Amino acid sequence: MMTLEPPRGQGADATDSDNWRSLGLSCSGLSRFIGVAQSALGMRGEVSVLLAGDRTLRRLNREFRDKDKATDVLSFPAAEEMADQFAGDLAISLDTARRQAAAHGHSLRDEVRVLLLHGLLHLDGMDHETDHGEMAAKEAELRTRLRLPNSLIERVTKGRKSRAAA
Repeated sequence: MMTLEPPRGQGADATDSDNWRSLGLSCSGLSRFIGVAQSALGMRGEVSVLLAGDRTLRRLNREFRDKDKATDVLSFPAAEEMADQFAGDLAISLDTARRQAAAHGHSLRDEVRVLLLHGLLHLDGMDHETDHGEMAAKEAELRTRLRLPNSLIERVTKGRKSRAAA
């Protein structure tokens, strides 16, 4: 089960499929994807998703992570005692997702799914900044199983390798 909050200021309403279609997204499609991804992870509990713009993600990133910049996805895991009923919250910037989709040659729909998967892994307790590649390996495995384009971790890793080689 999930709650999907539509993008603010973009005329989208979770019950108005025409508005979702104008974004190239589907509320029911994103809900199904989250259910499949959660099942693949063995994760239970409701997930709430906020689709917003860079301005909102920058504010949330500043408020909760002390980083004064927009970002693509933020994850807010639920308290452990609630985890069976509520896995946590995800916030995704559609502005950043659009730019990343264009840069990587795929649709906004696919990019939002990549971001959802990445966020779900964080809700499941994984952290690519502190582990030894476990999250990257799990993300790559699930990305292949869910037929998604390259993952966020792969992009960052390839970018670092390219800069190091230059």
